[in-house]
Amino acid sequence: MKRRDFFKTGLVGFSLPSLTKAKSDVKRNKKKPVIITTHNFPKANAAAVKVLNKYGASMDAAEAACMAVEADEKNSNAGIGSLPDEDGRVTLDSCVMDSNGNCGSVAFLQNIVHPVSVARKIMDDTKHVMLVGKGAKKFAVSKGFRHTNLLTKDSRNAWMKWQKNRVEMTPHDTHDTCATLIQDHNGNISGACTTGGWAYKMHGRVGDSPLIGSGLFIDNNVGGAAATGLGEEVIKSSGSFLVVELMRQGYDPVSACNEALNRIISSYNGNPDFQICYIAISKDGEVGAACLKWAFPHLITKSGITKLKSVKGLLS
Repeated sequence: MKRRDFFKTGLVGFSLPSLTKAKSDVKRNKKKPVIITTHNFPKANAAAVKVLNKYGASMDAAEAACMAVEADEKNSNAGIGSLPDEDGRVTLDSCVMDSNGNCGSVAFLQNIVHPVSVARKIMDDTKHVMLVGKGAKKFAVSKGFRHTNLLTKDSRNAWMKWQKNRVEMTPHDTHDTCATLIQDHNGNISGACTTGGWAYKMHGRVGDSPLIGSGLFIDNNVGGAAATGLGEEVIKSSGSFLVVELMRQGYDPVSACNEALNRIISSYNGNPDFQICYIAISKDGEVGAACLKWAFPHLITKSGITKLKSVKGLLS
């Protein structure tokens, strides 16, 4: 095969035009805001609805959604009260991406309640996309974020109980990432993702949630996608980017999520031993979700009404 023909064909079977041109016959949904959020985080959708009811932008609504989850001390998935790593330290990851393709990200952030807002500040106030660790903390403090002990009594007790046996956990055993995709009254799509990460993980571990193209990806001319589950496997497949590119080819949101998962299933000879879930939204306001195993609850808000939906795993 000639080198030119090789690049036209592509490693994953895409033709070159399908990677660069979205379907032109898909009309943009306007004046009818849509929200889809991973798992059952009603506070997230409620916070986003408040922003949208005031004709706020999708990026503002997505940030508000994640902030509501991060501020809930009883929620062990993100922000304050997140389950710690194996050393008993809470480390947080988050990213945002707006309808103009701007993005911000923070990883391995400690002692800051709202990593999603730090990611937003990185996007809005710097020339960078990602800050990590001590540098991210320094930046956050410079922007007025307060140093806070994120290890609550409940999360500390859970960690101490785990220490007795130190059994390796998996993300779906103890943790649900909060990711949200939102289309506002103008039809613009933005997204945000926030997480405390894999419970009792190795100190320093970062998953897919702060990585643009893995945990979250938005193309306002096509749609958006976000992921939850075993982040290492989402990273390997650039999962959210892939879902959006499949929608660019003409897949609807559900079919795009299914196809992205089917590629993972094939790479593991039909039997992956982990969970991955995707949510997606297309610019016409259609939404969809899919998962590998068991079931995947998610919240959808249309016309101001939020409903808890669930899809069965492709391998269930």
